[in-house]
Amino acid sequence: MVVTFKVTDGTQGDWAVLHVSGELDLVTSPTLRQRVHDVVADGRHRLVLDLSGVYFCDSSGVGVLIAARRLLRSCQGRLRLVLPAQGAVEGSHVNRVFGALGVRRLFDVHPDLDTAVAAEESSPLSA
Repeated sequence: MVVTFKVTDGTQGDWAVLHVSGELDLVTSPTLRQRVHDVVADGRHRLVLDLSGVYFCDSSGVGVLIAARRLLRSCQGRLRLVLPAQGAVEGSHVNRVFGALGVRRLFDVHPDLDTAVAAEESSPLSA
């Protein structure tokens, strides 16, 4: 079986959206890191990472998400994650990884894209 990692661009309202699918790991995480940097370099500081298509995430993937959060905060931007309870597979692996590492509380997490872009401003914990 060939596993395809894909990041596609989009926008919804005044939010830039990166739809991520496949495995977010040591091999693929640099691609996501670069795409986030490209969004910020383009002057877009409101970003939604749609992780609903990610079915595996290791610590390097989590590291990229934390770095993305830090980058956007440094330019007074906003980062929101789409992370449904039932992700690409039954019982999202990303949710389990976030829970095990205790990092979910650091992110502004939403169950779907519409909710993410429509939500009022909130402030996840600082770190």
